[in-house]
Formats: sequence, C-alpha cells, structure tokens
Amino acid sequence: MKRQENSSVSEFLLLGLPIWPEQQGMFFALFLGMYLTTVLGNLLILLLIRLDTRLHTPMYFFLSHLALTDVSFSSVTIPKMLINMQTQDQSIPYAGCVTQTYFFLFFTDLDDFLLTLMAYDRYVAICHPLHYSTIMGQGLCTFLVTVSWILSCANALCHTLLLTRLSFCADHSIPHFFCDLDALLKLSCSDTSLNELAIFTAGVVIIILPLLCILTSYGCIGATILKVPSTKGICKALSTCGSHLSVVSLYYGTIIGLYFFPSSSTSRDKSTVASVMYTVVTPLLNPFIYSLRNRDMKGALERLLHRAKVLSQ
Repeated sequence: MKRQENSSVSEFLLLGLPIWPEQQGMFFALFLGMYLTTVLGNLLILLLIRLDTRLHTPMYFFLSHLALTDVSFSSVTIPKMLINMQTQDQSIPYAGCVTQTYFFLFFTDLDDFLLTLMAYDRYVAICHPLHYSTIMGQGLCTFLVTVSWILSCANALCHTLLLTRLSFCADHSIPHFFCDLDALLKLSCSDTSLNELAIFTAGVVIIILPLLCILTSYGCIGATILKVPSTKGICKALSTCGSHLSVVSLYYGTIIGLYFFPSSSTSRDKSTVASVMYTVVTPLLNPFIYSLRNRDMKGALERLLHRAKVLSQ
C-alpha cells in the first residue's frame, strides 16, 4: 500500500544550488545575465547564418542547429532555477519534472550528435576536399540532422517512459537545480535495474560512440595536415576546426568528469558545479568561441553591422 501511495507523488522539491540565502540575489543576477547572453548570442549566430549567403554551407547548417539546441537546452533548466531562486519555492510538479527530464535528455543527445556531424563535415572538407560538395550535399545534411533529431527523441522518450513506471519513497527532495535522471532514480523505491541498463546502453551509443567518431575524424584530419601542411584550403578549413575542438573539449570534458570519473566522496556540491558547467557555461561560451575564433562568422557580423549602419543613415 505504501508503495502505491508513493507512486502517485504529486511533486518534487528541487534543493537548487549550494549557496547561502544572502547570496541568492547575486547568483540570480549572475545566472540571469548568463542565460540572456546565451539566448542572444546563439540567436545572433542563427541570424547571421540565415542572412549571409556565404554561410549557407554544411558546416554552418549544422552550427545553426547547434545554436538552436543550445538555446533550447538552456531554457529547459535555467528559467525554472531562476524562478525558484526568486520565489524561494522549490517545488516542481511531477508532470513538470518528468517533462523537464525528457527535454533535458533530448537536447543533450542532440548536442552530441550535432558535434559529431560537424566533426564529420570537417573530415570530409580536409581529407576529401575534391569530393566535398558531392558528398556533403543538402540532401545528406538534412538526412543526418533529421536522423539525429529522431534518435534523440527516441532515446529521451525511452528513458522517460521507464521513469514513469517507478514509484518513489517518502523523501521527494532532489539534490539538484533540475530533475536529473540519476537523482530521480536514487529516490525510487522500485527496481531500477532496467533504467540503469538503458542508461548504460545509451551512454555507449549516445556518448562513447560519437566521441570515438570525433576522435577518429580528427585523427584522420591530423594525418592529412601532416602530409600537406602548406595547403591554403586546409588552413582555411582549420579555422572552424579550432572552434569545434574547443566546444567538444569543454562539453565532453565536463560530462565525462561527472558521469565516468565520479569522486569516491561525490558530494552534492561537486555534482552541481559540474552540471552547471555543461548546462549553463557551455551553451554560453559557444557563441563566443564560434564568433571570436572564426573569420567567416566575424566577417558575417561585420557585414551585418555595416548593412544596419547604411540603412540607418
């Protein structure tokens, strides 16, 4: 009877960030500024790619989807965290928690796939430059992105459906600022072996395999560059490789550090800080990385500003 009552839990409590009450105002302003910068920065990337025909290439097609994903990814967790900090209300309805978990997993998976597609694009551009336009046609790019969306949706839906079959214990407090799947499983009174098996399988398919593909792509790129280090076309293509590698290192570094190398005394504080890194900081830095280290993006921004200046005169 007790388990049946617990299975109908109506809400959870998000304990939020490990900060003192007197620091709430400062951190609220900080995260609000970071969120607005993330949204505006990624929307600027979308605008530049949309308006500048020179950026209508496969690489920037993938980048536009990455920017859209980063905006959505941040919007899944940060607004709720800000509301909780402002109102001091830590509750989140059961349905809202499950929904947040679904979209968090969906956009996390989509990020992984898009970073992998961008690495493949750079591999084809540098290792097979003469066949680049033939291989990376619009049809293939659209197909790859569509498959990424479908796989991400299917994986997130699988985890969410497995989550809804669980019952929960009396303690409904989640030691996080969002409904993290791992934290929810720890609150469950049910057998979570099937959920853990699904997480392990998804970890291999969604994280490990894409990472191996990225490393393989850049291994081939490195070998090609060493053979022809003076080719101007390769140098131009590498201008986006540096940006992509920076994003990959930041994104996968925090995820691997959190989920694959946990501390023996993994505290709530360490887990929360690591989660902030890839849910808040990484989407924030992506626009700066791709704009400051990319000549094409800087050129598109300069042309947009010049056009706006001319129109205003």
